[in-house]
Amino acid sequence: MWIDTHCHLQLTDSNPSEVLDRAVDVDWVVVPGIDLVSSRAAIDLAAGDSRILASAGLHPHDAARWNQEQGAIEALMSEVSAVGEMGLDYYRNLSDPEDQRIAFADQLALAQRHDLPAIVHCRDAFSDVYDHLGRFDLGAKAILHCWTGGPRWTKRFLELGVTFSFAGPVAFESGDTVRRGAALVPPERAMVETDTPYLTPPPFRGQTNEPAHVALNGAALAELWSIDISQVAEATSQRARMVFGS
Repeated sequence: MWIDTHCHLQLTDSNPSEVLDRAVDVDWVVVPGIDLVSSRAAIDLAAGDSRILASAGLHPHDAARWNQEQGAIEALMSEVSAVGEMGLDYYRNLSDPEDQRIAFADQLALAQRHDLPAIVHCRDAFSDVYDHLGRFDLGAKAILHCWTGGPRWTKRFLELGVTFSFAGPVAFESGDTVRRGAALVPPERAMVETDTPYLTPPPFRGQTNEPAHVALNGAALAELWSIDISQVAEATSQRARMVFGS
């Protein structure tokens, strides 16, 4: 059985229960919020389905709203299993980088205070994300969501004891850099995710992603690590249970 550690079921156009029913080899999933509204929606989904864990946080694209949403997001901590999706995105830069860094640091501190995992978005921001995680020392509870770093940054983040979560890019035709980084990650340090409804892996590219496809990302890792896919499912699910305490 697989665990999909990052899927935005509250952002899909389909019925979340029906989507999960199609994922017959998935034990449970984590549904992260990207702002206050979606975090509350994730909590509502988790309340109605034992296969769902919720997370609450503010995505870096909306970091300028942190001052307005901070208090309400912090109030949700007793109802969630993780903090995030948080982090830094210098590729699209939809929020000022300084606003992003403030919101990121505050949410890492929130995860530390509540002893919760931190789900971290990192795009074109490896150096600053590395520095932030080094300050808070979350170890395995720092989850590098949809990790796309190459060998150099993968080696550096390995030293922090973080958890690497791999999504569709590890299986993309264009994913050579991701695969070279992933090859350095011990299976016991990794998790898998879909990032539903985004980043659909082959052969379903162009379609809406869903948890049923998570094994395709696991298969890409099995090839990289030269182990059986069942071993990938076991290692990544064990890591997920340890990180999320479930």
